[in-house]
Amino acid sequence: MVLIRRGMIEPLRPDRAVRAARAVRRYGALGGMIRYAAVRHGTAPALVDDDGAVNFTELEAASNALAWGLLAEGIGPGSVIAVLHRNHRDVLLTLSAASKIGARAVLMNTGFAGPQLIDVSAREQVAAVVADHEFDELFTELPATTRRLDVAALSRDQPADTLPPPAHPGGMVLLTSGTTGTPKGAPREKINPLQSAQLLDRVPWPSGASYYVAAPLFHATGLATCALGLSLGNRVVLARRFDPESTLAAIDRYRVQALVVVPTMLQRILDLGPQTLARYDTSSLRVVFAAGSALSPELCRRTAAAFGEVLYNLYGSTEVAAAALATPADLRAAPGTVGRPPVGCRLAVYDRERRRITAPHRSGTLFVSSGLSFAGYTDGSHKEIVDGLLSTGDTGHFTEDGLWFVDGRDDEMIVSGGENVFPLEVENLLDDHPEVLEAAVIGVDDVDFGQRLCAFVVTRARATLDADDVRAFVRGRLARHKVPRDVVFIEELPRNATGKLLKNQLAGP
Repeated sequence: MVLIRRGMIEPLRPDRAVRAARAVRRYGALGGMIRYAAVRHGTAPALVDDDGAVNFTELEAASNALAWGLLAEGIGPGSVIAVLHRNHRDVLLTLSAASKIGARAVLMNTGFAGPQLIDVSAREQVAAVVADHEFDELFTELPATTRRLDVAALSRDQPADTLPPPAHPGGMVLLTSGTTGTPKGAPREKINPLQSAQLLDRVPWPSGASYYVAAPLFHATGLATCALGLSLGNRVVLARRFDPESTLAAIDRYRVQALVVVPTMLQRILDLGPQTLARYDTSSLRVVFAAGSALSPELCRRTAAAFGEVLYNLYGSTEVAAAALATPADLRAAPGTVGRPPVGCRLAVYDRERRRITAPHRSGTLFVSSGLSFAGYTDGSHKEIVDGLLSTGDTGHFTEDGLWFVDGRDDEMIVSGGENVFPLEVENLLDDHPEVLEAAVIGVDDVDFGQRLCAFVVTRARATLDADDVRAFVRGRLARHKVPRDVVFIEELPRNATGKLLKNQLAGP
């Protein structure tokens, strides 16, 4: 009903609706989606990136040409190709083309160094890599048997004709965020319509408008929302590299109604300051959709002050897909909440003995059933399952009102003097300080207490804050065992390409 209500599967003529459904069944989720969008939206503008603009018919033709080119190179059913592109049309073309010929696509992180690319390529048995030329130097470290392919060269002089459907449409492998070690592969052989329903549930995504996806397309949030935007007939705007002011300019120029970001991108936009923000007309925004890492209460409040109540916060992961969604009303009532489970999702919290916690405000490990949870990593390992629900690896709780909160990572909990401390609570408090840009808290070994808290603080320009000020600020608002004994001032926090904090690169004094 959500899909019908929001215009995903209605008002096509019956014959066109049948053709669209058949395309998805025959060519897979992304191959079928491009074809479906071309049938439904034709010559309407589909995509704008650094290389110009294309309509839906042209996007489908380019996808077909690339698919024929891959077949000509011996890439076909059962082949595995790696995709290493920044945010532009070639990501969608490669994924849809691979799906149409029955090949599996592995989405590589653009922040990879050579060793990570080698490890993932070997594990996933990659036969060829389709990549931007800026990554050419990485390929000197790959085996000679792994071919380097180029979208433009593959597509040149190829027909735009529809391909015969493969016996089995190609799937894809999404990689985990990989904040420690080599990221794992989470296969997605097909995309359930429930995924679109979950993204549409309680979010007023536009149709026939402009839609800016700043979040990386190599992760689930960026890719899923980009595909959704095209399915709804939007003009999707992409940029190879994120720049906060260029994003504002694009919102102004294209009258963007939906913006998809990770929280660090949103923070960088707001950190431009009121004078810069005022230079651009952002009144067209109806949705600012954030996902991928924790969204602090302070960032929620700043976003509302700058753009109005348009912020939606998705909580999920590569493995479980969507788990909870916070609307502007949820965030107004409880800044920092991850909201409530969307349609088709169940959230539950369990203690360390894996007994279900049914009382509000009691923390435990979060488990989720979304109908879209993966079937296991490509290396054969799996996440913990209890009562049919998959572990998120996060600790959280819920309130009497049914709102859910993430307290932190299960493995980041600090035990200091016998008291449990979740760093996220202290980090969110420090983010509220007017002179703090961002902060991270870790546990370090302590002879007397087992562990003590160490805060890494990035200050704003012209800040006069010192370590004693930080400790006093926390002491006045939280319990004594949550006050950082150590305070380290640094220029920036280490993050990966998706904006996730790399705490393993922080070391206490």
